[in-house]
Amino acid sequence: MNYFAHGVRFLDRPHFLAGTACPDWLSVADRDVRLRSRRVAPFADDSGTPQAEFAAGVLRHLADDDWFHTTRAFHEVTATLARAFRPLGEDDGFRAGFLGHIGAELLLDAVLIDRKPSLLDDYYRAFERIDPQEIRTFVAGMAIREPERLPRFIGLFRSVQFLRCYTDPQRLLTRINQVLDRVRLPNLPSRAVTVLEDGYGVVAARADELLPAERFGWTR
Repeated sequence: MNYFAHGVRFLDRPHFLAGTACPDWLSVADRDVRLRSRRVAPFADDSGTPQAEFAAGVLRHLADDDWFHTTRAFHEVTATLARAFRPLGEDDGFRAGFLGHIGAELLLDAVLIDRKPSLLDDYYRAFERIDPQEIRTFVAGMAIREPERLPRFIGLFRSVQFLRCYTDPQRLLTRINQVLDRVRLPNLPSRAVTVLEDGYGVVAARADELLPAERFGWTR
């Protein structure tokens, strides 16, 4: 799952929302910093404090990812996308699978944004209610290492608002190539836009299986 799918149910709980985003923030900003359930759980004490809310959001992210990545729908969608990406460049057995995985998650966010576009504005407004330095302090208390670059990245996340790119296949391709640069994999060619356009339909057709109503009722 990606940012919007993780967090959009919690727009009235900004610190919880930040918790749902933080594992992914760290994967970009401070890749050697990890939030583990066993270290985060003691802070999620239902006290309603900003720290407790943040910790609960992190735990929700980790639990939802654990569930999501084991579902049949996710595996079938990622396999379909991986097959579509494979002819677009040399594949070492990892690249196409990686593209299928991130493509499914980013396209799922695109589907959800298209369903309820006004919520994307609400999503970003909710992040204006958090203090990046406070989030850094929370993470430092829950992780083994201290996040040095996290506050700056949160600022960029709020100002750049790159989730708005997801519903435009050309702009989404640019974002995916930036991810590929970060993990040192070859970029996709421009014709990959067609794969993303077709992939959107694949994901949209199975969105309610990927995020079933009994677990994610807001998606309907």
